[in-house]
Formats: sequence, structure tokens, C-alpha cells
Amino acid sequence: MELFSLEFWTTLLSIVVIDLVLAGDNAIVIGLAARNLPKQDQKKVIIFGTIGAVIIRALATLGVVWLLKIPFLLVIGGAVLIWIAIKLMVEEKEHNVEAGGNFWAAVRTIIIADAAMGLDNVLAVAGAANGHGLLVILGLAISIPIVVWGSTIVLKFIERYPVIIVVGSAVLAWTSAKMFVSEFMKFDSLAGLFSNPFIKYGFEIALVIVVVAVGLSIKRSQQAKKAEQASQEHKRAQGE
Repeated sequence: MELFSLEFWTTLLSIVVIDLVLAGDNAIVIGLAARNLPKQDQKKVIIFGTIGAVIIRALATLGVVWLLKIPFLLVIGGAVLIWIAIKLMVEEKEHNVEAGGNFWAAVRTIIIADAAMGLDNVLAVAGAANGHGLLVILGLAISIPIVVWGSTIVLKFIERYPVIIVVGSAVLAWTSAKMFVSEFMKFDSLAGLFSNPFIKYGFEIALVIVVVAVGLSIKRSQQAKKAEQASQEHKRAQGE
């Protein structure tokens, strides 16, 4: 991949989108961890916690970038990304994070929580980067400050426009498809087939459509069950 080529910019954009969509909850963690501290310490905790989280996230992602060069791990990683993409659309997340009682306790909470919650982010970014460490660093450098200091705005947009989650899931599915294709290209029997742009892009588009359709279908089914349960509870309450 040539530096600053069209492929470079589109890959960087996909990394930033993945970071913003998957790291929205991490922004909430930062706020919850610092909420019990004095106002004058909250900004410092956010800065120190974020720096620590970014360093760990970057090292973990670069490590996964290297691991994905091992045969067949791209296929495994791609399959996991499909699961993450569907989970992103259907899961309702809770944020039970203990507030730090002192400065360094809050910083530690932010770093540990970010590392635990960021596993899906690490895999997704590593897959999108396709072996390019520079893209990992640039993507984190662009998206992390937005998540930390613009978290309220980002979260409001996600709540107001749920389609952003669908777009994020589609980007994850597209990243998964590219990981599959990269693995397929290592085999002579498949390399010729997927060298055809119609087959390559057709496969990627088809996978994105299937993943988004499955996610939306599960989400609608969940909403229908909740509506039915609420209706039954309402009827029981009226009967009493």
C-alpha cells in the first residue's frame, strides 16, 4: 500500500470509523471512573488515563497486526469480526464502572476498563490496517482525542441517529470480508478467482449485506419480544 494513496486514505477512514463506533462506551467509562474526584482533578485523570489507554491499545493492536500474518488467523479474525458486527447492532450495553476513589485509582480504572472493553476494537483495527502499523497509530491519534474530548457529542449522535451503528457494523463486515479475501489470495486455487474484481467486490458486498440483514433481523426480533412482554405485564397489572 503506497503512502497517502487512495487505498491508504480509505483504510485510514475505516479505522477511524471503527474506533469511533466501538470506542463510544470507553468514553462513558472515562467519565464514570472520574466522576467522584474533585473538578480540578477530573481533567488530569482523563488525560493520564487516556494516555495510558492509548499506549496499551496501540501496543496490543500492533501485536495483533503481527499475529494476523500467521496462516489462517485472518479467517479466524474475520469470523470474529462478523460476530462483533452483529453484536454491535443487537446488544444493549450497561456501564457498571466503579468510580475511582483517588487520582491514581481512577487512572487505573480507566486503563483496565479500556483494555478489557477494547478487545473487539483492537481486532477490528488490526484487520482494517492489513499489516500497516502506521495506519494503526494514525487511526488512534485521530479517533482517541475525538472520543475522549468529544465523547458527549459522539454519543448523542449515535443515540439520535441509530443508523450510525449500522454503518459501523457494515464497516466491520467489510473489514472481515477483506480479511477473508487476503487469506484466499494466499492459495493458488483461489487467487485467480478473487483476482477478478467482480468476484472480489461482489463477495465483499454480499457479506456486508448478509451481516447487516442478520443483525437487523435479530434486533427486530428482540424488540418484538420486548413489546410482547411489556404488553403482557401491562395486561396483568390491569387485571390486578
